[in-house]
Amino acid sequence: MHYTTYLFDFDYTLADSSKGIVTCFRNVLTQHGYIQVTDDAIKRTIGKTLEESFSILTGIKDENTLLGFKKEYTKEADTYMTINTVLFPETKFILTELKKQGAQLGIISTKYRFRIQELLDIHFPTGFMDIIVGGEDVQLPKPSPEGLLYAIQCLGAKPLETLYIGDSTVDAETAQAGQIDFAGILHGVTPAYELNKYPHVQIMANLNELLNLDKR
Repeated sequence: MHYTTYLFDFDYTLADSSKGIVTCFRNVLTQHGYIQVTDDAIKRTIGKTLEESFSILTGIKDENTLLGFKKEYTKEADTYMTINTVLFPETKFILTELKKQGAQLGIISTKYRFRIQELLDIHFPTGFMDIIVGGEDVQLPKPSPEGLLYAIQCLGAKPLETLYIGDSTVDAETAQAGQIDFAGILHGVTPAYELNKYPHVQIMANLNELLNLDKR
């Protein structure tokens, strides 16, 4: 299959923001007395919405309480997120190579779009990404394919020539729901055997393998 459009998840796919995420969650949870939550438990929620993550970590279901936690987290993230986020070693090279080949590139994330753009502006020229769809751009978060299909529509991309790359089962479910090819990446905390349960063209140790997919 020859792919002309590559759409990526962000956290644990293109970048490691786990240090910033854990710091922000830890600060909010500690303020409310949730001091027993482990870093690993926090990391396992990466990719979910903030409300869902806080619900998983605390057991709270009340929407107003979870919204309050989200607002506190967002304030913490203004201070701690971008400075504690790093691209994976191969990210810049691979994205640049795909761009040289004429591919369209995009990001679909539950993260705020401006937060993603802050980091990209450090490493890439203005407008490098053809589209970024953040959590504020959709009504339904992943695994709804809304953001994925929106990006494809905006880019005028062909679904059969589009590949979605992500690290989690939520990403795999998103691609499956949108009937878009999926490639899993093992940068995060989701093991290969979990991703293998979903339709995929490849489960990759790192993004370098993207350059060989068209040769299979």
